[in-house]
Amino acid sequence: MDEQTEQRRYHHGGLRGALLEAAERSVRERGVAQLSLRDLAREVGVSHAAPRRHFPERQDLLDALAEAGFRRLGGSIREAISGQDRDFSARVRRATGAFAHFATENPALLDLMNATKHRPEKTGVTRAAESAFSPLVDLIHEGQEREVLRAGHLEEIGTILYATINGLATLVNNGLIAPGRLDDFVETAVTQFLKGAAP
Repeated sequence: MDEQTEQRRYHHGGLRGALLEAAERSVRERGVAQLSLRDLAREVGVSHAAPRRHFPERQDLLDALAEAGFRRLGGSIREAISGQDRDFSARVRRATGAFAHFATENPALLDLMNATKHRPEKTGVTRAAESAFSPLVDLIHEGQEREVLRAGHLEEIGTILYATINGLATLVNNGLIAPGRLDDFVETAVTQFLKGAAP
């Protein structure tokens, strides 16, 4: 396929989206280590050089994939708490449940997301990660204002909650907890968290 044909086929950014979709499938099926720009180009039907117009280096593609993952995760968390129910503990359960299900449905993608978000410089990935978890941070802040949670550093409290839910998801992903028991474990973990963090 020549360059003009490629441009007609993937106009208005279509190639970038197609590459990201193919990359996510590849990561899910074969892991991050096997991800190859050349293989992705072959899968979407363009020349091996075409992906470099959007992703000059492999890491650029990985960053874009992680950023898209965080945007999707953030959307799931926001949707989970967007209803009219204002019960604080119920919203914490729904938010953490949304994260837990994302983590068990996308384990390789989550590993990539976690690996790319911690950098000294502010990147699109770190901003997307902050945005994804901001609903949980807002919930913790609300809990402190309503005196349901004790005062303390938001990031520290949030990290404890994140580590707990992430740990449960990891146990599911490793076959140590049956997937059908995930919701029960999240429920128990959140109940214990709320008790332990109460004033």
